[in-house]
Amino acid sequence: MDDKQLRKSVEKQIKRMKKAQEEHPTLLAQSIFMGTLSLLFVLPVIAGVYLGNWLDDQAEEYSVRWTMGLLFLGLLIGVLNVYLYLREHQ
Repeated sequence: MDDKQLRKSVEKQIKRMKKAQEEHPTLLAQSIFMGTLSLLFVLPVIAGVYLGNWLDDQAEEYSVRWTMGLLFLGLLIGVLNVYLYLREHQ
């Protein structure tokens, strides 16, 4: 291997290492990403439970039918939100 080939090889490796270092996500970026995912999942679940509880309180007899139904609907919507967000940001 002559000097020119060695120099090109080393320069190529240095460029690759710099690119990998620049693209490495920081702790702040990872925290923001995970926070966004958790909000996309949790908010529909909480909204479904509160709305279901309010609807069940409107009924004259004791019921958790709306609460459970909207809880599961919130879970489905939350999972769909996370899936779509991950698919968009891959």
